[in-house]
Amino acid sequence: MTERLFLRLDGDLSHGPETTVPADTLRSFAVGAQLGAHVSQILLYRETFADGAEVAERVLPDGAVRLVIHLGDGTPAGPAAGPQGSVAIGAAVAPVLLRWRRSRMHSISVALRPGAASALLGVPAGELQGMTVALDAVWGPSFHALRERMVEQVDDEARVAFLRLWLEQRLSQSARPANPGAVQAAALLATSAGRMRPRDVAQAVGMGERRLQQIFRAEVGVSPKAWGRLARLHACLRALRSGPAAPPWAALAADGGFYDQAHLANEFRALCGLSPTEFLQRGVSLSSKT
Repeated sequence: MTERLFLRLDGDLSHGPETTVPADTLRSFAVGAQLGAHVSQILLYRETFADGAEVAERVLPDGAVRLVIHLGDGTPAGPAAGPQGSVAIGAAVAPVLLRWRRSRMHSISVALRPGAASALLGVPAGELQGMTVALDAVWGPSFHALRERMVEQVDDEARVAFLRLWLEQRLSQSARPANPGAVQAAALLATSAGRMRPRDVAQAVGMGERRLQQIFRAEVGVSPKAWGRLARLHACLRALRSGPAAPPWAALAADGGFYDQAHLANEFRALCGLSPTEFLQRGVSLSSKT
């Protein structure tokens, strides 16, 4: 069974050049102004496999909570998939390994913005940390009605349009507005590539460090330290995209805020489940796709 990579960093229109899922199977849709503060990406996925095939997909962590609404006749091979194979994937600092089986996949993925996910989930993002949970367990009977109406639409454009409208209505009725402190703190850590210390972030957003830890875990789904680790890794991945085919790992480590090359390699293994060399070997040539 072949294992494929999937990576999306903030700002990627659909997926990163490291992704080995066939490019023509993925299509990005506009989020729309009303959802833009809460949703960073809506991605449609369609693919047909050989009969009985099973495909493993390693989704590298981007720190986002992700909703996957499954519309086709394939199903994830796992106990958390739910009756339709639709899941909410919590924020994580480790890769999520999904196994898909049967002949055809047709699904829509919605990536939620850090600190703003709880408004659409209806529960704190922290309750899903590192978990894959059936969407009907999160949204109840309303999810079944949503999926049925999406399946009835004439084409994918209409399905995404209906989903956007449904999410906008859910957002307008939400009793859990986005937490501005969590949103701002996550943005500061991301733009600093993980270099800001949590105490400095807390001071910048006007709260104590302990309070920052509490709201970050609840509203982002991971700790500020973990989010900073992801931000540092993502900065390194962006540098790899624009760098030479044989990366100068020691220089990348120094420029990226890692203690040394061994620290960078350990973070790759911890956050991606792969060494830096394995990551480059499994991915498509970055220079050819960038």
